[in-house]
Amino acid sequence: MSSPTGLKRTIGFRDMALFYVASGLSIRWIATAAAAGPSVLFVWIAALVCFFIPLAATVMELSSRYPQEGGMYIWAEQAFGEFAGFITAWTYWMSNVPYFSAVLYFAAASTLFAFGAHGQSLIASPAYFMIYSAGWLAMITLLNIAGLDIGKWLNNVTSMGSILPLGIVIVLGAMSYARFGSVLHFTIAACIPHWSTRNAIFWSGVFFAFAGVESGSAMGDEIRNPRRTIPWALLAGGSIMVIGYIAGTAAMLIAVPAEAVSGPDGLLNGIRALSTHLGLYWLIAPMALLVSLNGIGNAAAFLSSTSRLPFVAGIHNYLPPAFGKVHPRFRTPWVAIAAYGAAGILMALLGQAGTNVRGAYNMLVGMAGLTTFLPYLFMFTALIRVQSRPMEPGALRIPGGKPVAIALATLGLASTVVTIVLSTIPADDDPHPIMAVVKIIGYTSVLLGAGVVLFFIARYKQRKLGLTR
Repeated sequence: MSSPTGLKRTIGFRDMALFYVASGLSIRWIATAAAAGPSVLFVWIAALVCFFIPLAATVMELSSRYPQEGGMYIWAEQAFGEFAGFITAWTYWMSNVPYFSAVLYFAAASTLFAFGAHGQSLIASPAYFMIYSAGWLAMITLLNIAGLDIGKWLNNVTSMGSILPLGIVIVLGAMSYARFGSVLHFTIAACIPHWSTRNAIFWSGVFFAFAGVESGSAMGDEIRNPRRTIPWALLAGGSIMVIGYIAGTAAMLIAVPAEAVSGPDGLLNGIRALSTHLGLYWLIAPMALLVSLNGIGNAAAFLSSTSRLPFVAGIHNYLPPAFGKVHPRFRTPWVAIAAYGAAGILMALLGQAGTNVRGAYNMLVGMAGLTTFLPYLFMFTALIRVQSRPMEPGALRIPGGKPVAIALATLGLASTVVTIVLSTIPADDDPHPIMAVVKIIGYTSVLLGAGVVLFFIARYKQRKLGLTR
């Protein structure tokens, strides 16, 4: 079954649902949220209502209106023109380059928990983290070049690194509660979020734990019947995400003291404390390996999907035409995938330059920063913009039609704007807060400026060669 771009349609409902789990359910957030106390359950619900439901509804309708390869690239282009489409894609794919290494550093650290004291001896080894991250990125890249009918199985398998650990944590939490009761005394006052700048910054991060479900639509020409598959898969995968985040956080709150789950290694420290408390020491090693699969799955899902954005940019002549080439045998956008994977590997290696492992991890997370949120501005406003346009036969609208679509998009847009503002505020303990703000805004400005320059250079060449669309 061919697509208009010559790609192979190989992704079905099950693959898409598990893709949403692999890309959207990052179990690192469970411990981070639990360390904040019981009020975080209210924040999860607010994030569900104010961000995830608007985002899921936006993806559902826009992917149904415009099911082509490129996803958000095409949505922004159809709503606002070629410049908006390119900048949306540019900021999204560039913000994901450091993200690959960040989640693989987390996976590398999680793997060490499975090997006890011997494994922990490598926790400060830059060489280990570089080899681990670069090795997995190379494997992910090669599997996706060989075809999504092969690469999708990596997404499917690694999604178990989200579902199984969370299921086990929820069961262990129930067992602990049945045997020992709750370690936390829930009160109305404790469950109500208290405003502070520090809390607000944290809450905005919780909101974006639900991000990622938009990425799958970038593979539109490789999905079987995308107008039907994406909405139902989004409902199934999104339900697992919501249940996993809220129930997993509740289990941690009930069974593990907050101090046991604080810090970057909080999730596995919490799992170790919970397993030890119940006398299930043997669970620690397999749980560590499953948790590492979650990080690998995050990287695999985003690399496989986001690499389709430079592929479409190559077809549109905003990147060198080689990016738009399809492999004659595997029928994959192999140049775009290879270039994107190589950029991720380079970032994994450069991330260690002149710093330690923890410093590299923090730098990689920080680099994704503000640029991660900018594409959502285009997505939500695109949904509002296209409401006056007719639907093609077979396309699905958000239940309730135009008024509901505009209300949800406005709510999602407001959540995104607030998060962007909060993301520029430095941490309370930052010794150089002004410099931190300058770095965030400076990096974002350089990245946006590079995209603008690249667009207009490409536009000039198109006009000179008579290739304007």
